[in-house]
Amino acid sequence: MKALGWIVLAVVLATFPFFAGEFYVNLTSQIFIAAIFAAGLNLLVGYGGLSSLGHASYLGVAAYMSAWLSLNLAMPHWASAPIALAGTTLMACLFGVIALRATGLGFLMITLALSQVLWGLAYRWVSVTNGDNGLSGLTRPQPFGIDLDGATPFYYFCLVVTVVALWMISRLVHSPFGAGLRGTRDQARRMAALGHNVGMVRWLTFVYAGFWGAVSGLLYVYYHKYIHPTALSLTSSAEGLLAVIAGGSGTLAGPVIGAAIVVLLKNYVSAFVERWNFLLGLVFVLIVIFMPDGLVPGLKRAWARLRGSRA
Repeated sequence: MKALGWIVLAVVLATFPFFAGEFYVNLTSQIFIAAIFAAGLNLLVGYGGLSSLGHASYLGVAAYMSAWLSLNLAMPHWASAPIALAGTTLMACLFGVIALRATGLGFLMITLALSQVLWGLAYRWVSVTNGDNGLSGLTRPQPFGIDLDGATPFYYFCLVVTVVALWMISRLVHSPFGAGLRGTRDQARRMAALGHNVGMVRWLTFVYAGFWGAVSGLLYVYYHKYIHPTALSLTSSAEGLLAVIAGGSGTLAGPVIGAAIVVLLKNYVSAFVERWNFLLGLVFVLIVIFMPDGLVPGLKRAWARLRGSRA
């Protein structure tokens, strides 16, 4: 039954552009980008027990680095993308050393502070970021000669990257390292007493999460062909955290479902409801009240109860 569900999902995703309009294809591409962003953040929030409000830093910095290298140095995408990923990952290494000096609320506030520093730089460092005007006139890459300017080719590009990202994150979560990470979340002192380097486990997870934030940043700037300081804002980080919590932190499917909810409310419902933020808040409140651990765990419990009652 489970295998059949995966096959149906694969068929729907593979054929989606053939029966959906361009608007919905582009919307789904945005969901893929948000899903990678939220899945990376979930490594910290769900599996590491470290809530962050600064994850948009990696999305924004990777996007800005790629855009700046392309516009100012005329660097091709095959060169600018690895440099942007490497530079952003190195930044995550440094930020991890700073932020992981604290846990809980302290960690949350440090990540928020670091993110706000970058957000301010994006607005004020006009010679590099072009300030409030942002960087425009960007292009999409052409891997293996495939033009990604169309909605459908870019959809498949995002789909492939998303599948690879979720697979790699799943491999980490189900590895011995992932078990150790969950152990540091639940019993940090006991893990340290057993000889595990709790600080190193958290730091490596922080860097890995930052890397996937950078990947989502590249897809973000490729999709929009434009980057603005709002990509680094508190709102962007909060939307990612909201997606993780609403979908179900500590699950692989939760951040994907949560990202879909946030993107749909932000880009689709907002066309019909002026105060879509209010609706997003209402949805989140209802999830917290009726499914406090998120949609995916809540729906699993409801399905189990339904099957039990039928039996």
